[in-house]
Amino acid sequence: MPVENKGLVVIALGGNAFLQKGQKGTIEEQWNNVVKAMKQIADIIEKGYKVLLTHGNGPQVGNILEWMEALKDRIPPLTMDFANAMTQGWIGYMIQQALSNELKRRGINKQIVTIVNQVLVDKNDPAFKNPTKYVGPYYDEETAKRIAKEKGWVMKPDPRGGWRRVVPSPDPIDNIEKDAIRTLLENGFIVVASGGGGIPVVYENGELKGVEAVIDKDLAGERLASLVKADYFVIVTDVEGVYLNFRKPNQQLLRRLTVSEAEKLYKEGYFPPGSMGPKVLAAIRFVKNGGKKAAIGHLYKALDVLEERAGTTIVPD
Repeated sequence: MPVENKGLVVIALGGNAFLQKGQKGTIEEQWNNVVKAMKQIADIIEKGYKVLLTHGNGPQVGNILEWMEALKDRIPPLTMDFANAMTQGWIGYMIQQALSNELKRRGINKQIVTIVNQVLVDKNDPAFKNPTKYVGPYYDEETAKRIAKEKGWVMKPDPRGGWRRVVPSPDPIDNIEKDAIRTLLENGFIVVASGGGGIPVVYENGELKGVEAVIDKDLAGERLASLVKADYFVIVTDVEGVYLNFRKPNQQLLRRLTVSEAEKLYKEGYFPPGSMGPKVLAAIRFVKNGGKKAAIGHLYKALDVLEERAGTTIVPD
C-alpha cells in the first residue's frame, strides 16, 4: 500500500502515452502504450502521492475530424467541442482501465474517475482573431479554399505539407468543474480531468457555450493544478527535459531553474511556441501561482522527474 501522503501532483500526459512516433494508432498500439504509461503513474501513487491526471488528444481529435469529414454526406458533422468531449471519454476509459488493473496488481485499492470537463476562455481573447492551431485532415490548396468558402473556416498551408484548418488557441481562465474535481480528490479518488486542454467554453449572456477552439493541454493543466492547489505539477513528454539549443551540437539539458531564470529564458525566445514553449510557460505559471515546484521530463521516468532525479525542475526564487 502507498505511504500517505506526499502531496497532490497534477501530471500532464503527452501524446506519447497513447501514440508513439511512427505508429498507425491501432487499438492494440494504443492499449500497449497506455498500459506502459500507467505503470509510471502507478509508481508515483505507490510512493504515496495523490494524483490528478490530464492528457493531450491531438491525434484522437484529428481522427474524429477525419471520420466526420469522410462521412459528412451520410451523417451531419459535429463541432469541435463535441469531438473534444468524445476524446475525453475515449482516453479516460483507457486510463481508468489500465491504471486500475496496474494498481490492483500492486495491491492498491483506488478508484479512478474521468470528468467530462469544460474550460472557460474569454470570447474576446485575441487568439480568436488569429487562429494558429492546425487540426483535422490535409487538403490540396483548391479543396481547402473551397471548404473555407463553404464553411467559413480558416485554412492555411501546414509546414508539414498540404493545407489544413486552423482554429484559435485561447488562454484558459477557469475550470468549470473544479469544485467537483476537488471533492473527488479529497475523497481519495484518482481523477482524470481537463483532457485535451478541456472543452473550450465561453460565457454568452450569462450562459456557457462551446466554441470551435483548442486549448493547450499544458496551460489548461496548470490552470487546474493551481485551482485545486496542487503541490506539484509534472509535464511528461518524449524528451528528457528542457534544453537550450535543442537538437543542435551545443544542446544543454537544464536540470534545475528558479522561476525567474526560466521566465528570463522564455522571454528571450529560447523555447519555441510549437513545442517546449507552452510547457515552460505552464511550469512558470504554476510556480508563480504558489506551487512548490514544476517539472518537465520523459514519461518513462515520471517518478524520477517528480523527485528531481531526471528532467528539468522549476522552483520558486
